[in-house]
Amino acid sequence: MAALLPPGWPRPRGYANGVSARGRMVFVAGMIGWDAEGRFVEGGIAAQARQALANVVAVLAAGDARPEHIVRMTWYVTDCRAYLDAAREIGAAYRELVGTYDVAMTAVEVSALVEERALVEIEATAVVPE
Repeated sequence: MAALLPPGWPRPRGYANGVSARGRMVFVAGMIGWDAEGRFVEGGIAAQARQALANVVAVLAAGDARPEHIVRMTWYVTDCRAYLDAAREIGAAYRELVGTYDVAMTAVEVSALVEERALVEIEATAVVPE
């Protein structure tokens, strides 16, 4: 896997502009901030993001993949201001659970998620090297 940075562009903070990879692909559907029994964690968007990331890691493991194989993530949040205000906590959870890998990442504010109590939903694509 290689992060893509066009010449002269500043390095983005916390993500990559693009990623190039070869191997077996693993796709993780949108994970939200509930546990394996479907119970939402308490503590707002940062706590839900931590749980959603843990869920992404669990699904990857079921597909014989690891966090360092993630090449792309899309984050859907219901409140961009709350997401930005919790950026420090979310970043700490990301580094703890996923690492400091270069991932092509997008974050989008949406009006609602299917699960009414969900504040964040994260989907991921991983490429396990050949």
